[in-house]
Amino acid sequence: MGAFVSNKSMIVTAGLPYANGEIHLGHLVEYLQADFWTRFQKMRGKDCRYFCADDTHGTPIMVAARKKGISPEELIAASKERHLKDFADFQIEFDNFSSTNSETNKEICSSIFLKMKENGHIDVRSIEQAYCEHDKMFLPDRFIKGVCPKCKAEDQYGDSCDVCGATYSTTDLIDAKCVVCDNAPTKKESEHLFFTLNDFKEKLRAWLPEHTSSEVSNKMLEWFDEDLRDWDISRDAPYFGFEIPEHPNKYFYVWVDAPIGYMASAKEFSLKNGIDFDAYWEQSDIYHFIGKDIVYFHTLFWPAMLDAAKLNKPKNVFVHGMLTVNGVKMSKSKGTFVNARTYLQHLDPTFLRYYYACKFNASMEDVDLNLEDFSQRVNSDLVGKITNLASRGAQMLGKKIDGKMGELDEDSLEIIKKAQEAANEVADLYDAREFSKAIRVIRDIADEANRYFDEKAPWKMIKDDVEATRKVLTSTLNLFRILAVYLKPILPDYAKQVEVLFGGTEFSWDSAGEVLTNQSIGEYTHLATRVDVKNVEKMVEDSKSEAPKKEKPKKQNAKKEPKSSDEISFDDFMKVDLRIAKIVEAEHVEGADKLLRLRLDLGELGTKQVFAGIKSAYGPEDLIGRLTVAVANLAPRKMKFGMSEAMVLAAGPGGDELKILSPDDGAKPGQRVK
Repeated sequence: MGAFVSNKSMIVTAGLPYANGEIHLGHLVEYLQADFWTRFQKMRGKDCRYFCADDTHGTPIMVAARKKGISPEELIAASKERHLKDFADFQIEFDNFSSTNSETNKEICSSIFLKMKENGHIDVRSIEQAYCEHDKMFLPDRFIKGVCPKCKAEDQYGDSCDVCGATYSTTDLIDAKCVVCDNAPTKKESEHLFFTLNDFKEKLRAWLPEHTSSEVSNKMLEWFDEDLRDWDISRDAPYFGFEIPEHPNKYFYVWVDAPIGYMASAKEFSLKNGIDFDAYWEQSDIYHFIGKDIVYFHTLFWPAMLDAAKLNKPKNVFVHGMLTVNGVKMSKSKGTFVNARTYLQHLDPTFLRYYYACKFNASMEDVDLNLEDFSQRVNSDLVGKITNLASRGAQMLGKKIDGKMGELDEDSLEIIKKAQEAANEVADLYDAREFSKAIRVIRDIADEANRYFDEKAPWKMIKDDVEATRKVLTSTLNLFRILAVYLKPILPDYAKQVEVLFGGTEFSWDSAGEVLTNQSIGEYTHLATRVDVKNVEKMVEDSKSEAPKKEKPKKQNAKKEPKSSDEISFDDFMKVDLRIAKIVEAEHVEGADKLLRLRLDLGELGTKQVFAGIKSAYGPEDLIGRLTVAVANLAPRKMKFGMSEAMVLAAGPGGDELKILSPDDGAKPGQRVK
């Protein structure tokens, strides 16, 4: 942990949102994760800046603008305004948010291309391109759809596959159709520019393991068994983008100018603040937060482009998984494809920031937004455990005494010291992007603080000893303040209200080490209200109404054999995350005939509660300390007796013959079962 701390300036970016679409809850996985990390670094005094921009080029923008009867420039300007409003309302703070259609980006694109060309990494040659005889034009990537030549996924665009991530030429598509007229294209010669990616094969082979996770580097290095293919970086008209220098009527492919948009955004910030951009970029550690669907571009093409132009490459590329809702892919028809603005019309952004933090880790695993768990966790943890400390402590001090904190006794100082000692652990977890583990530490402190408050029972104590009560409330409020400091990267607006409560001084990370005594507090204002399930339901209903009334069915590949209704695909099976689990707690469930409540240790995934129907086969004492196999990524399910967060695997006819699966000796909690 702490591997990414640096004394250098830190440039942080998130993948650019496409201008031809709205921000949705899936996008926010990335922007919030990067926001948490950047805010944490700033709290620790790091020179850390967060840059982003709208991705504005390509055929879809041109087509959408044409349909609306406006210019592409008008479309992207309106989109940027909406995106910025969504980000601001979700408390995401960029140091600069730009557009890839800026003059700054155009200048840097031209400069990098000319360096690539000068250094011998551009090859110009004629190729066959898809051409529509009906519409009399070459078909850019988004004007053509077909079957992926690598994985055979249907309904894929002409540049890359959304399913397997492969990149290819439009002419490689199987059963290709023009999206404008639905006719099959012909082939026609056109001169194109290629970036000779294989020139950087050995450099990339060495760079990948050092600057990406083992998950990412192992996946990318699978491409290195053969030569890396040249990358077509040019597009024919019609295309909305930058014309390539020295090559009239040829335009940069959108994936050339999109990552360069990171540099342009940082340069705009530099110009506004009197910073030498060239030195800033070269002397900073650069961190990219991206989704696993665009890894190829960010870990092969992008570092190779920078190397070709002799520019500083990323220190690390952090890759996250996709968002699922209630355990499955987001769905417009089910109302689980939720736009950011729709969420904001019904729910507090603080809720989502907290819940996402409970789910985020440093892996590429998908993040599941379980709407029932969302409501329960926010209400139980953020409102019931954390905010409740301030609500009870501050209101009693203000209304029942005189609003002034007092001294602390030895017991109070001991529990406060223990909370303060967690600062380094929480910091290391934040730094390693293990936000869910950091939340668990914070939640444990809140549990201890509530236990202390309940044991002291100040609502009874105040009847006989006001000053003793003042000490208890002073302790409780100090504990709450430490929690607010630890939560500030995740809940910035919440933390600002807490800062006002305690006198207005802005929290830094070191603020957790301070102890407040003998000072007045401000008037308590409500920090967080409970999630109303009706609002969640209304959000889902409104999202359904935003879905298209009819979706065009995908054409089936005639060569595919129909599957049995009992079969699942290999891809479906690979979604199941089987892990070794150690049973650390086991007990009977009052009122249940068949269930035992288990607490599973899943290593790096933490602990999870499970209700298992194995009571007739085992007593609790038979299970504690045993290893078993669990489905770790099962969506949490609310049962009569509580929340079941995973599933243990068992086999047998049932009753006392049912046996849990047990691994061989040497297995460790958290290990994947393959």
